[in-house]
Amino acid sequence: MNERYKEIIDLPHYVSQTRAPMLRQDRAAQFAPYSALSGYEDAVDETARLTEKKIELDDYEKDRINATLQYLTTAQADTKVKITFFCPDKHKSGGAYVTVTGEIARIDQHTCEITLVGGLPIPIDNIIELEEFFLDF
Repeated sequence: MNERYKEIIDLPHYVSQTRAPMLRQDRAAQFAPYSALSGYEDAVDETARLTEKKIELDDYEKDRINATLQYLTTAQADTKVKITFFCPDKHKSGGAYVTVTGEIARIDQHTCEITLVGGLPIPIDNIIELEEFFLDF
């Protein structure tokens, strides 16, 4: 054994009387390498997030949705609908399909949007399914 440490090798482990011991995870963190690539894990998570491609409807489906829209513009004010539409992703190509049910507040031909009660605007071009919703009393 090295003679330099002979006087301290048999001493008991020091435990402070005034300070609480450091938690293991905090102690381990001080020896972990610093994060040189800040944001890297977020970028990996974003890349792994899946999106769907927008479905292009054929003319028959577009006509069916337009006919339903024409009917709904003349229907009662409290008409409830179920709408499935494409919601584009803000950060990458593609998006997700969302289905909502609600009462139509207005159908705007100028902006080509349906607005539901509660303020959710839905672009008509992104709708893939539109159904009138009947409530049984």
